[in-house]
Amino acid sequence: MRKTRTSTLSYMKKRCAILFLFAVTIMTACNNSAEIKNNEVTKTKADSLLDEVDDGHAVAMGKMGKLNRTQQQVSRLIDSISKLPAKAREAAAPYKTKLENLQEELRTADVNMNQWMESFNMDSAVNNTEERIRYLTTEKIKVDKVKEDLLNGLQKADSVLKAKF
Repeated sequence: MRKTRTSTLSYMKKRCAILFLFAVTIMTACNNSAEIKNNEVTKTKADSLLDEVDDGHAVAMGKMGKLNRTQQQVSRLIDSISKLPAKAREAAAPYKTKLENLQEELRTADVNMNQWMESFNMDSAVNNTEERIRYLTTEKIKVDKVKEDLLNGLQKADSVLKAKF
């Protein structure tokens, strides 16, 4: 009987130890999860803003090649119109004016994109969440404006370049 009683006590001790470890593991996991959730809430706003800024930048950068090609095409057309005979130049004057306005709009979009990229600091206020959120919010507005100007300029270029004079 002694053996059975010792076995039972040993079994009970092992069982209690396992339950204790299981309970500690669950409590630790729950506490860590709460901390992670709290950190994610403060990080998520800044991270999502950074993602939005990066997305706006990526869209605009994806169009920079087309912007450069379009600027060259517009410049060539302006030069070609300037080489036309007087009567043809006169007939093309309104179209040339549209091209010159478009050229300036595209140049401005290009300059604004480059200025924004040079001034943007991805690591700004990394250690100050509130300041980082303010900075990224402002930068999102700026990059959205740069992207919008670039896309609008290209859209306008498509219609002006397809027009006949």
